[in-house]
Amino acid sequence: MHLLSRPRRNRKSESVRNLLQEIHVQPSDIVAPFYLLPGANKKEEIAPMPGIFKLSMDLIASEAENLHKKGIQAICLFPVTDPSYKDLYGTEAMNDNGLIPSAVRFLKKELPSLAIISDVALDPYTTHGHDGIIDEDGYVNNDKSLRMLKAQALSHARAGVDIIAPSDMMDGRVFAIRKALDKEGFTQVNILSYTAKYTSPALYSPFRAALNSTPSFGDKKSYQLNPSVVKDAYIEASQDEHEGADMLLIKPGLPYLDVLYRVKQSTSLPVGIFHVSGEYSMVMAAHQKGYLNAHEAFEEALIAFKRAGADFIFTYSFNYFLYEKHTFC
Repeated sequence: MHLLSRPRRNRKSESVRNLLQEIHVQPSDIVAPFYLLPGANKKEEIAPMPGIFKLSMDLIASEAENLHKKGIQAICLFPVTDPSYKDLYGTEAMNDNGLIPSAVRFLKKELPSLAIISDVALDPYTTHGHDGIIDEDGYVNNDKSLRMLKAQALSHARAGVDIIAPSDMMDGRVFAIRKALDKEGFTQVNILSYTAKYTSPALYSPFRAALNSTPSFGDKKSYQLNPSVVKDAYIEASQDEHEGADMLLIKPGLPYLDVLYRVKQSTSLPVGIFHVSGEYSMVMAAHQKGYLNAHEAFEEALIAFKRAGADFIFTYSFNYFLYEKHTFC
């Protein structure tokens, strides 16, 4: 058969395929999340997340150093707060000598060229597991919560954090945090806003179990986004951009590629995606059963994120990416 056009010619060999490849995932695209334990030389595996551990700051420093040598430019810290330090208001979040500020100071001393991102939210510190202060009706009080979040962000900034990442989904938190940071002279601290954090109790479940932050009552539907409403992502992104956010984040990952693409088209800010704990757990569970190859599944997911427009990717699959194959290309 005489065909003038044979698209398969451009896929005939690995060298030709690599030459024409559009999407390249590099180590510098990846943000590695870490669960921070108090103490020293502590390591606890997270049962639903094989290969992922809760670590004390000294072990995080060691692991982060190896990642940084391989090209990772940023890590994000999530605190595993001792229950004895939790209360109704999350006051431990404001402690300058608390878990996150102490780890930030230590890590910036050990690895000054690595960017440290800190999560700003109250749920790891409250006895009820919600991201803000609860009023008498059981509703998360937005404006009272903002005062706590500002104080938490300032505590992290004083410790030397590079990027503040508010994940609480309170209205106006980017403006409140930016204003507080600038007033105290922290004009160079970036704000990475979780601009579209969707309600996803199933996909967040392993994360909440690791931090012991599952809500003790109700749910988070009054502040996290409704998965059935796309336009809220535009509203939140526009508001965050105008309030002073430096970069935006979509969460969860694969179920929200459409949101990632649309938000990326609507803003001039860098936009990232969070490949969350539940997504990691599903792949690993299937991998352990022999139903699929985890490396191949993670590879395809990371390519999909980049293809949809992600400038950076939070993912627990960083070890598969770095140690099994340097880049997916």
